[in-house]
Amino acid sequence: MELGPGTGTFTEVIQRRLAGSGRHIAVEINARFAGRLAARHPSVDVAIADATALRTVLAQRGVDRVDVVVSGLPWAAFDERSQRSVLSEVVAVMEPDAVFTTFAYVHVRWAPPARRLLRALRSHFDEVVISRTVWANVPPALVYFCRRPKVSGQVLRRSLPAGR
Repeated sequence: MELGPGTGTFTEVIQRRLAGSGRHIAVEINARFAGRLAARHPSVDVAIADATALRTVLAQRGVDRVDVVVSGLPWAAFDERSQRSVLSEVVAVMEPDAVFTTFAYVHVRWAPPARRLLRALRSHFDEVVISRTVWANVPPALVYFCRRPKVSGQVLRRSLPAGR
């Protein structure tokens, strides 16, 4: 699942990585961007929706949970309530061993919204790994790799069949 694909910069990379396997659902709130994205990437299932409605988006597609969530959402533009609402929805749709990846720009890393995002990530995931600075990006950015989503403070565990 891809959140906030915008014009499709990450979509290109995700499609190359999937190489025709897997299912790619992109959630974009801007109808114009969504239309362009769908035209450029016909194999991507583009949903025009808010990221706080991920369970609904997936239910409409007959999907319960996802393995990977890649976010291009502008977290620094979100207030605390919006950040938490989106992250709670992300965690709700993730498999126990799923990975959530998002990015932030280095120049705002210490600003209150960016610090709030990192705290929220740490409260929603058991592990948050921060990449080295990607200097080739303009502006320079870093990536957050988040693993093992938590629900109500508890790490989700995949249940194994009896006898394992």
